[in-house]
Amino acid sequence: MSFYQKVTEVGSKYIKKHKLFKYGFNLSPMYRRSTAKITYVSEDLLKINIKLPVNYKNRNYMNTIFGGSMFSAVDPIPMVQLVSLLGKDYVVWDKSAEIFFKRPAKENLYCEFTYSLEELHAIRNKVENQNEVEIIKSSSLTNQDRSVVYCTVKKTIYVADKVFYKKKLGKRRLKETQNSN
Repeated sequence: MSFYQKVTEVGSKYIKKHKLFKYGFNLSPMYRRSTAKITYVSEDLLKINIKLPVNYKNRNYMNTIFGGSMFSAVDPIPMVQLVSLLGKDYVVWDKSAEIFFKRPAKENLYCEFTYSLEELHAIRNKVENQNEVEIIKSSSLTNQDRSVVYCTVKKTIYVADKVFYKKKLGKRRLKETQNSN
């Protein structure tokens, strides 16, 4: 169990999960370095909003928001959000990511991350039938009124039944041990 998972487990006994998600992310060093902030988390965790303000910490050589800041502002949210929504019976990992830059950003950027109840139901059903699945989530950084898209990030997220995953991991380790001898 990671440090962040332990903090979440203990903290959720005293603070509502959506508030813990917001303030935990905003205080964590790994997310603070992106220069973004989570501005809203719905009580059911289905919707999360962030703001990436343009400032001296994230401007690049061309005086626009550094692409690495744009990516790191978006990168952890869909996976951690899904982990929080699905619960402890599932293993969730980022598998891959692609970023598509549309135009240079010289203004504050915003992004909304959503999962629907139908989407979660479909993920659970697929995992129940197939043991493991990959889903693709796209997120776009936009201006405040969402009329201009500056970049889109596509994340491939792996989801598996925890029991299945542990067996699969055990078989892989056994095979690696046999191959190294």
